[in-house]
Order: sequence, then C-alpha cells, then structure tokens
Amino acid sequence: MSPFFPSGAELGRHTIFPGVDIQTTACERMMLSVVEMKPGSVVESHSHPHEQVGMVLGGKALFIVGDEQKTLVTGDLYRIPGGVVHRVIASEEGLRALDIFTPVRDEYL
Repeated sequence: MSPFFPSGAELGRHTIFPGVDIQTTACERMMLSVVEMKPGSVVESHSHPHEQVGMVLGGKALFIVGDEQKTLVTGDLYRIPGGVVHRVIASEEGLRALDIFTPVRDEYL
C-alpha cells in the first residue's frame, strides 16, 4: 500500500442519499470525494461546518446554495462555505462531480 497513490480498494465508499454514491480519499486536512448521482436523485438540504468546493465532471444538476440556484453542467465550478444550507437535484442524465472538503469529513473515510 502506497502512502501517496491510493488504490481503488483503499477508498472510502458510501451511499449518502438514495442514488448518491461517493468515493473518498484524504490527507491530514483535506478530503477529495468523487460523487455519482443517478438520474433524478437528490442530495437533500443540509449544511456542515466544512468548506466545500467542487467541479462538475459530467452530467447536469440544479444546485441550490443559500438563496441562489443554478443549473450546472460539465466544467462548472461551485463553492459552499461552511454552515450554508445546500441541495442538489440531478437531471435526467445524472451527475458526476468532484468535491474537495476541508477539514476532513471523518464520517466519509
């Protein structure tokens, strides 16, 4: 096992909402999460103290962050400060995204 190049078997894997699966890896102070949302699946409204930034890698979804909403597509970026309520609704094509969190979300290791 390499401390620098995690294999697929070493990734954290979780279903965080129905139809929403993540794979994670982390260092001491930040975490990377690859998110797969099935068509029509929903990340329900929630907030957390962690800062979150991300990029849509494929597909399309409606992101509702605080009092703003926007449909994001491949290549679009987003940022969610800690404590801000947010929700995501995947389109009929689903969504693949990359999230980065700081600090690490221990529940997703």
